[in-house]
Amino acid sequence: MEWQREAYTLTDETSRLDLAVVVALLRHTYWAAERPVEITERSLQHSLSFGLFHGAKQVGFARVVTDRATIGYLCDVVIADAHRGKGVGKWLLTCILEHPELRGCRIDLFTKDAQEFYRAFGFGPHKYTNMVRYP
Repeated sequence: MEWQREAYTLTDETSRLDLAVVVALLRHTYWAAERPVEITERSLQHSLSFGLFHGAKQVGFARVVTDRATIGYLCDVVIADAHRGKGVGKWLLTCILEHPELRGCRIDLFTKDAQEFYRAFGFGPHKYTNMVRYP
């Protein structure tokens, strides 16, 4: 799918993603700064991935790990500094949450610093105890 908003385009076509840009964007995050390129590349192939473009240049990225029926895990949401504060993050998230392949899915996410941003989209504390297993 593809969405347009002014000079921005959002797509879920994995083939249009620029791996070098995705890696560079993730290098500036607390959660994926050390993630190897090969792991990032593999994660793109096994997720519903979204690329945000300003003209022809990729300026944002997000992905949802999902079975496309019951559950999704929203992760790696990142927008280049020069494009923050323009409402494109809200637009990106709105498009993701309205994606036809995610309708009916519970969407989980983990964040240590963006709770207020995600609350506006209906995210809140999980009703059960959160657990995680690290490799």
